[in-house]
Amino acid sequence: MTILKFPAIRAKQSETHTVLSFAAKASDLKNFAVIERVARDEGGALSGFQRPQIAGHIREIRDYLEKPEAILPNPIVVAFTTGITISEEAADGRCMVEIDAMGGAPGLVVDGQQRLTALSQVEEKDFQVFVSAIVCRDEEELRRQFVLINNTRPLPKSLIYELLPTVRGLPRRLGDRSVAADLAARLNYDDGSSLKGKIYQHTNPTGIIRDTAIQRVVINSMSDGVMRELIREPDGADLSFALVSDFYRAVQTVFLNEWEGHTPKTSRLVHGAGIMSLGYVMEVLALLDGARTVHDFSRGLACLVGNTAWTSGEWNFGENDRRHWKSVQNVNRDIVTLAQYLIGIVRADVKRRRADDVEPKQASM
Repeated sequence: MTILKFPAIRAKQSETHTVLSFAAKASDLKNFAVIERVARDEGGALSGFQRPQIAGHIREIRDYLEKPEAILPNPIVVAFTTGITISEEAADGRCMVEIDAMGGAPGLVVDGQQRLTALSQVEEKDFQVFVSAIVCRDEEELRRQFVLINNTRPLPKSLIYELLPTVRGLPRRLGDRSVAADLAARLNYDDGSSLKGKIYQHTNPTGIIRDTAIQRVVINSMSDGVMRELIREPDGADLSFALVSDFYRAVQTVFLNEWEGHTPKTSRLVHGAGIMSLGYVMEVLALLDGARTVHDFSRGLACLVGNTAWTSGEWNFGENDRRHWKSVQNVNRDIVTLAQYLIGIVRADVKRRRADDVEPKQASM
């Protein structure tokens, strides 16, 4: 059977959405709803939105559901853009829902994927569960509802951030993060990026650099740094991408031994503290030195060689503040301390180079 009918009740919650509630057997749910987990194709295009399965959690739910006294009062939330028809609607909201699954399951599970997976593993009984159905006008609206519904629950923030660039009409705080997340994703998947494949995201679990660290670099720059003006240019996104990519390519060139083959546990250079503190160095070099290219940034970073402890030794932050290389943590206090230490060396080097440029001219006069 590919046409499924359910008596339902419609709630008046929004002028632009239809929200329904009805009961369905787990076997019917499998026919009209699917779980699309977040992934990217070879070109970096995003699809799906659900996080990976949590095997232990699913096993616990399944073991419980197999008991005779088990109940599951929380509904599975399913969103539709097509394939659902409402008829026989009464004034009190009671109606009939008809779901056309002839071309495949038209619904996408928005909330309850672990419960639905556990239900599919229960063989002895066909559990009946409540379904909350949301009818959205298109895929973008469906993703927006997923982000907003799950943003109030402990869903991984990094998954929310990875989905943000595909969603419009978000609150301001999420809109700013959306631009940063979009640039981080491009840095992770563009063939021309110095960070290609190196950023950890739900679609790239082998990445070593936290996506939130790169996003922080971008957000800081857009707020008070060089990207604030850059992003307003007609090709601002491309210029910003090139700036960040070239800067970290210079970092990789200058500190090759501390970057290549390392993880955050073996090198503070690829650790969140190192990535974010160097973001402030990028701002200083862009502002004081006019740096924009790999060559420019490499010249500005050269003064740090011999003054860092990315993989061994001690950080000399001051007379009473010497720390083991690994003691620098991904907390705001340590990031600021490390950034100030690096910036102090870079500023002094820029000043010295400017003085060196002036002296020969004066000597020739």
